[in-house]
Amino acid sequence: MTDSTVTFEIWPSVLEELRSAFPVDTFNTWFRNLTPHWNGEDQLTLSASNEFTAIWLEENYLELLTEKVSQRAGCIVELEILGAPAVVEMAAPQTVENVVETPEHSFSNGRLPSRFDTTAATRGLDRAAKRQKSYINPRNTFENFIVGPSNQLAHAAATAVAAEPGHAYNPLFLYGDTGLGKTHLMHAMAHAIQEKDPSAVVVYASCEKFTNKFLKAIRENSLDEFRRSFRKIDVLLIDDIQFLEGKERTQEEFFHTFNDLFESQRQICLSSDRPASEISKLEARLVSRFQWGMATDIQAPDLETRIAIFKKKALAQGNCNVPDEVLEFLAQRITRSVRRMEGALMKVVAFSRLTQKPLDIPTTEQLVRDILQEEAQNQISVELIQRKVVNYFDLKLGDMTSKRRPSHIAFPRQIAMYLSRILTDLPLKLIGQGFGGRDHGTVIHACKTVENIMDQDDKVKRNVDYLIKQLNGSVGA
Repeated sequence: MTDSTVTFEIWPSVLEELRSAFPVDTFNTWFRNLTPHWNGEDQLTLSASNEFTAIWLEENYLELLTEKVSQRAGCIVELEILGAPAVVEMAAPQTVENVVETPEHSFSNGRLPSRFDTTAATRGLDRAAKRQKSYINPRNTFENFIVGPSNQLAHAAATAVAAEPGHAYNPLFLYGDTGLGKTHLMHAMAHAIQEKDPSAVVVYASCEKFTNKFLKAIRENSLDEFRRSFRKIDVLLIDDIQFLEGKERTQEEFFHTFNDLFESQRQICLSSDRPASEISKLEARLVSRFQWGMATDIQAPDLETRIAIFKKKALAQGNCNVPDEVLEFLAQRITRSVRRMEGALMKVVAFSRLTQKPLDIPTTEQLVRDILQEEAQNQISVELIQRKVVNYFDLKLGDMTSKRRPSHIAFPRQIAMYLSRILTDLPLKLIGQGFGGRDHGTVIHACKTVENIMDQDDKVKRNVDYLIKQLNGSVGA
């Protein structure tokens, strides 16, 4: 597929769909002036007129746009939205050294693969630069990362890795819930390493992207090229490594990639939504290797950190008048996800700029009511889970914390631990304490037991799904 195919066939049809789906003013404000740049067979960059528009679209419509473009293209497309200042123009060869490398084009010190002739060199480097730029968010730097008690250790480890890749902590394993800053730190490390050593070959990819590239290499009989692209590098950063779960052949390939890089003292950084030991259906040898270096978690930010995040991000918007009391209100009500905080701020800023009306707390609450509802749905406690479980299985609340182990008590108690793990943000240690002072290993065992039985017994799965629905409904009501 070529740039002209997107420009003259795919994108106009996507625009027509959007035009019919949104009010005229919404379409004209956000979608009409987007310009497509096709970066390869499955990568598309949309250029917005300014960075504010790009941020707003990325936070609110990225999934929709990706779905529409993929449907028209007939394949899964990786889509990135960039504001005008961030879009790479026709790049001279020396400029490419400052761009983070990707597996498809690993140019080091401006050297080109032999298949490029000198006439096509500039064009090839320009395409590579545009493609590479889309992988790393230019806003995700250490300077833009707000440090607080919840992420201080993770930030310190990441900066140490960026200063001495391959020597400080190898591998570095970051884990925590979605939206707390793991990807931000991964991008920040890539930026810092490349800035310090422009010749360093740094590869950042999601686990899904690694898997898709691997499967494509199998189909096209190009495994040697795939392995070179991921192993002949200086730094490998893989996001959401938990998606290796259950993928035996991909795990085998990643195992050998990990060994190759580690043995040659090249840096590996991984992120996950849980500790390596809690990723079910992950080979023990991979779990062991992921724990060789340093593993550190990122927790939800405390109130002071959330206020600092809102103020810094509001300041970054430039000429935007958001009162401090509004920012503090948002910080008090949105507690569990930095990504959700950013989405709320974008809505508030967009309203202020588009309407030129003053902002107050009632208006803000109305603007972000959907986000506040999502936040409320996450406020599930261990105690609430225990009450729902004992009512469902006709037990006593004391059975959840007792040492008794008959099967009619032990398995519902394990279900309650499993629900506590997936429906709360509590660490395993605190979950165990809520069940009569049990240790984190008991909680892990309970979760794996429930998962295994759910895979084998549809009735148990239906029971657990019903409890999840009941719990979400009781909190959101």
